[in-house]
Amino acid sequence: MKKLILTMLVAVSVMACKTDSKNKVETSDAKEVEAVKSETISYVVINDKSTLTWKGFKPTESHNGTIAISKGVLSLTDNNLVGGKFKIDMNSIVVLDIPADNEYNGKLVGHLKAPDFFDVEKFSTALFEITAVAKNGDKVNVSGNLTIKGITKNITFPAKVSEANGLVTFKSDLFKIDRTEFGIQYNSGKFFKNLKDKMIDDLVEVSFDVKAKK
Repeated sequence: MKKLILTMLVAVSVMACKTDSKNKVETSDAKEVEAVKSETISYVVINDKSTLTWKGFKPTESHNGTIAISKGVLSLTDNNLVGGKFKIDMNSIVVLDIPADNEYNGKLVGHLKAPDFFDVEKFSTALFEITAVAKNGDKVNVSGNLTIKGITKNITFPAKVSEANGLVTFKSDLFKIDRTEFGIQYNSGKFFKNLKDKMIDDLVEVSFDVKAKK
């Protein structure tokens, strides 16, 4: 009986760690970036108003935060997004669900920056570069090369893009990437056994909120 109960508890723990795969983006090899045409207008990313949000999951909890977008540009033709790229400052990782003065906040940030996760000392920036944009109702499907830890994959996600008075807003839907495809294997059930409640889900929920001006 004890063995049966233990087996059930382990099964529940593993199931709880598997986040909903809805909105998971598929990755492919990096795509070629088209050259910007002469009629394209470039808008410079506003650093202090542009962020990447993230959320990671464990069997019993989740953590979320932001990472700053340090620089970049969005390219529009006739108010339609046609290209762009921006750098993500991995040194700026912030955890929001734990009070900033809590000791565990600093420990978690330190771990996310460590070699077994993002290895920020070696890979201080990530990069997203748009390769294609397709109309999708009142949104667009944005495809682009995402580079994390020196590994580049092409992904596609929905986003809303608007322009008013020289200000462009680029806001993606929430989407999920598989961190293991970018070399982040720490406590992944794909690579390590018997992790139980120490397992960390492979899928990380991400979104972009970028503002740019002429």
